[in-house]
Amino acid sequence: MKKLTLKSVAEELGVSTATISNAFNKPNQLSKAKRLEILQRCEELGYTGPNKAARSLRRGKTGIVGLVLANSISYTVNDAVASTFISGVSQCLEANGQQLLLVSGAGDDLNNVNDFVDGYLCYGSPTNTNLIDALSKTTKPVITVDFNIGDYPSVNIDNIEACYQLVKQTIREDDVVAVIGLRLIETQLTCRIYDVPMIDPVTSISRRRLLGYEKALSESGIDFNYEQLWSIPENIESFAVRAAKEVLSNQPCPTIVYCMSDLIAVYFIREAMEMGLSVPGDIRVVGFDGTNEGQRFHPNLTTVVQNSDIKGERAAVMLLEQSKESQLLPFTLHFGDSCPRNA
Repeated sequence: MKKLTLKSVAEELGVSTATISNAFNKPNQLSKAKRLEILQRCEELGYTGPNKAARSLRRGKTGIVGLVLANSISYTVNDAVASTFISGVSQCLEANGQQLLLVSGAGDDLNNVNDFVDGYLCYGSPTNTNLIDALSKTTKPVITVDFNIGDYPSVNIDNIEACYQLVKQTIREDDVVAVIGLRLIETQLTCRIYDVPMIDPVTSISRRRLLGYEKALSESGIDFNYEQLWSIPENIESFAVRAAKEVLSNQPCPTIVYCMSDLIAVYFIREAMEMGLSVPGDIRVVGFDGTNEGQRFHPNLTTVVQNSDIKGERAAVMLLEQSKESQLLPFTLHFGDSCPRNA
């Protein structure tokens, strides 16, 4: 079947290309009867109007925002925190007549999507150096979330301060401490850190959280043993359970465990209880994120609450307004049953 174009349809209908274009885009330029007649005949031919992509390119605006994810799309949409963030972004964009395009962090560059978006939100802590390099070179506006690229504006909470406050208000002088981190090193293994070089804090919120733990533990006189530091590559059940089993089989068994996500904390508590340990009686557990799942769980989690939907909304507003200033959003501490606050 021959491809229908504005010119071929105009010839078929015996009118000018401007008349066809006006029928779709400028209805006030035609009488109502004439416009309806043209639209009906176009429908019969199977013509849906002038090429929208070409029109967007001519205008220099597409009305589409690219959301570049640190991980695969399937992983991100199944993560409670990330999906809440995406929801906040989507609500803001929809209210402003914009569309959202999800871009997997597994891709090596942005060439396939660059012509179709007005700008980028980049969420997470990407480890793909080619992708980071492509973002740093694009001429489109960029807002980063939970990490930084050069001078681009960013949206974050103060992860160092959040974890510092959390430890200061939960640690005891005789505690044996363990930490389960999320992607602290470049590996797909669940493992202890020992002396392996860790990811730079500039691109890793997990490293920032660890810095907060370390600062508070040092001030509290706790000699943190790095043999009690684990890293898991992804925030999913299988890795969290594996780390929990390793931590609980280690000697001496920790009396408090700081988990860098609520999901890790929930699965740690389940494993501890299956071993006959009580929480918080035998071992206290602390999460991070403030997810609904963590608060519905029993015992409900002590955690850092960050409002990921608000973070998403704020990032989208900054991009639409082409803001040049970074924003540090507030956080709160929630003290649940999994780890009481110090008296």
